[in-house]
Amino acid sequence: MSAQVTPMMAQFLEIKAQHRDALLFYRMGDFYEMFFEDAVAAAEALDIALTKRGKHLGEDIPMCGVPVHSAESYFLTLIRKGFRVAVCEQMEDPAEAKKRGSKAVVRREVVRLVTPGTLTEDTLLQARHHNYLAAFAEIRGDASLAWADISTGAFQVMACPLVRLGPELARLAPQEILVADGAEAALPVIEEAGVAMTPLAPSSFDSGSAQRRIQSLFHVKSLDSYGTFSRADLAAMGAIIDYLEITQKGKLPLLRPPNQVSARRIMQIDAATRRNLELTQSMNGGRSGSLLATIDRTLTAGGARLLEHRLSGPSTQLPVIRERLDAVGACVADTELAEHLRAALRRVPDMDRALSRLGLDRGGPRDLAAIRGGLAQADALQGVLAARDLPEVFQRGAAALAGHDELLATLGSALVAEPPQLTRDGGFIAEGYSEELDETRRLRDEGRGVIAGLQADYAAQTGIASLKIKHNNVLGYFIETTATHAQKMLSDPLSNTFIHRQTTANAVRFTTVQLSDLETRILNAGNRALEIEKSLFQSLTQAILSRNDAIGATAAALSDLDLTAALADLARVQDWVRPEIDDSRTFEIASGRHPVVEQALQRDGEPFIANDCTLTAADDNAALTLLTGPNMAGKSTYLRQNALIAILAQMGCFVPAQAAKIGLVSQVFSRVGASDDLARGRSTFMVEMVETAAILNQADERALVILDEIGRGTATYDGLSIAWATLEHLHDVNRCRAIFATHYHEMTSLAERMASVTNATMAVREWEGEVIFLHEVRPGAADRSYGVQVAKLAGLPMSVVSRAHDVLDALEKGEREGTERQKALIDDLPLFSATPASAPQAAKPSPLSGRLKDIHPDMLTPREALDLIYELKSLDDL
Repeated sequence: MSAQVTPMMAQFLEIKAQHRDALLFYRMGDFYEMFFEDAVAAAEALDIALTKRGKHLGEDIPMCGVPVHSAESYFLTLIRKGFRVAVCEQMEDPAEAKKRGSKAVVRREVVRLVTPGTLTEDTLLQARHHNYLAAFAEIRGDASLAWADISTGAFQVMACPLVRLGPELARLAPQEILVADGAEAALPVIEEAGVAMTPLAPSSFDSGSAQRRIQSLFHVKSLDSYGTFSRADLAAMGAIIDYLEITQKGKLPLLRPPNQVSARRIMQIDAATRRNLELTQSMNGGRSGSLLATIDRTLTAGGARLLEHRLSGPSTQLPVIRERLDAVGACVADTELAEHLRAALRRVPDMDRALSRLGLDRGGPRDLAAIRGGLAQADALQGVLAARDLPEVFQRGAAALAGHDELLATLGSALVAEPPQLTRDGGFIAEGYSEELDETRRLRDEGRGVIAGLQADYAAQTGIASLKIKHNNVLGYFIETTATHAQKMLSDPLSNTFIHRQTTANAVRFTTVQLSDLETRILNAGNRALEIEKSLFQSLTQAILSRNDAIGATAAALSDLDLTAALADLARVQDWVRPEIDDSRTFEIASGRHPVVEQALQRDGEPFIANDCTLTAADDNAALTLLTGPNMAGKSTYLRQNALIAILAQMGCFVPAQAAKIGLVSQVFSRVGASDDLARGRSTFMVEMVETAAILNQADERALVILDEIGRGTATYDGLSIAWATLEHLHDVNRCRAIFATHYHEMTSLAERMASVTNATMAVREWEGEVIFLHEVRPGAADRSYGVQVAKLAGLPMSVVSRAHDVLDALEKGEREGTERQKALIDDLPLFSATPASAPQAAKPSPLSGRLKDIHPDMLTPREALDLIYELKSLDDL
């Protein structure tokens, strides 16, 4: 069998056996080749040609390949389709392999596993989003979730019981999560979250080994300075480090020391609520139309990622919230400061990701330039901040921006203004930085001039004006002329100087001793110059990495400044106000607005109708508003806008209102809209009940709950009873702040029985059989839902609308007169007709409108116009 396997294929099969769960990108020259099942799968996923290469055990070998220079785009496609990629590189020059024998195979090794959670290249990442790799560990009843973004160095961990895993995955949206083999309980939660899951051996989650891995990574003998970690914390963090060692082949990224996150310090928002409120993604799954897209005015990638982080997990710590609001307020008040900040921040590159690539030895000259550019802007901003009397958060930021003078000077003198992307391209070290490099370059560049002079000399010597000196990778430099002129060079006396090398179909090629010597000097100079540049690149990289922590702190300060200035710009342009946040259970919003809907209406030139909201809870009591009114009147918008205002306030943002006073909100729950989950066998009503159950079981007295149409997915009295009992539970057990929208008008009587329940309704106006939605919230209760009128607006056939009116009249009359009478009225209804006689008649034109049609204003004298006003007034009184 072995006799039928070529040495190269034997090498491929050996390496593939070590990476069975990944597509093996096997480097062959300028291409990555795939064979066998890998080729079949990759060709289909990438929509590229599937070919074949020889035979293996008597069968054709399927093969496909992609160019090395464009491989990253293929990586991204494969990752998005659920594949992992093992990148196998040539680890020696083919010439070295030939020294071992003509059949020797170039040594190859897998240098990296490309997985969703381990991406670092800009082309594979979304600049404005984190790319988290998470790990979930459970040890003796304790469970923890750790997450890291190797492209930025973020590394965090928190205690996370299984019941909290779903909400935390929704908050973080990791690209990949690591679990121990056999962790069955977590699988449904991870599957529902839609996160790519990677099982690891239980040994990867061993807490003892994990502690040693963490200590080794951060070069410490104890983790006490970072906090007190549980065994589950250590296991989750250790699994991430172990996985990174596997995928990065021992070259670990520059992770920050682990940061312990407390769930109590973050507003709790479950997955259903995030989806309903469209915090970071709209209902269609895209960013457009989300709250994040609406408020994002950041100018840097780091600032955008920080915005998403804070919006996904608003703070519940008063000092933190107030400090952030102070910073935004300072920029709102000092427009000159804000303009200085934003002008400088526009030129700040993504330092975090450049630093990460340099640390993983995947960086290039442009990453050096990114560090240089970021530090230069940091230096400029430090001077701006130091010259002003600003809140403490700015003072800390100014301190983090300083201290890079020596490194900045080195990078400024070493790099050209616009360096190339790849180190192998050369030309990125500035003239004057290295004397040795300058001398080598002069030899290289002057050598090219000598070649041109030598060509002129040879043309004159031979009398062949068309003679050229050319170069290729096979022959090096050579003299080329046509076959006709070649005869002259092959004869004496020129044959003593010009040595024949090659004859082609259209030309003959020669060399000389002088040309060969010159070629050697030129090639050595070019290669030597590149080697010097590569060496300088490494020394500059080490200079940067030696200041990794300080540069990371500067990048974090720039991101914070960017977010602060962006939120201030948003507040000024959109006329948002600073919320008053305290430790009470107050919730008072004056003229609140929905930020996403308002900006959508602004684009259409339409105003947004603002509304107040008061949910102030006295003592330990609840504060509930029971909201009634028709569909399309704006109930859902009103519900959502108040939840969004609370979230915005606690992330440290001004809010869309005239005034806002908010007592700390610990949790936000939303049950708005209808959806099903057919894949898991859940009807729309079942999903509604599951989400409602989660709210009733988890909401505490500091929660803010918004509920819309609970119980509408089942029979009327079933639904009413569920909605009624739900409201009572929120009032008596949860004792939270809530807005409860419903069409069950019977529930409005609860306001008379419960002191903490108030009625509110969406105002409407009827005119000539039509319903006009005013989008105003007013005290009181609606007497009906106007469902038939809304159906008419939706375009239902008039026969259906008319029939609905008849049935509604019979049902309402029967409800007043008793069940038996109701049944009789329904039985007496005439049969349905597509052209009903009882269809609503068009409204008769009023005398006033008829008279207005006959008036021609330009033809009236002042006296006639005055008489007309009296006439129209008399018609209006009819």
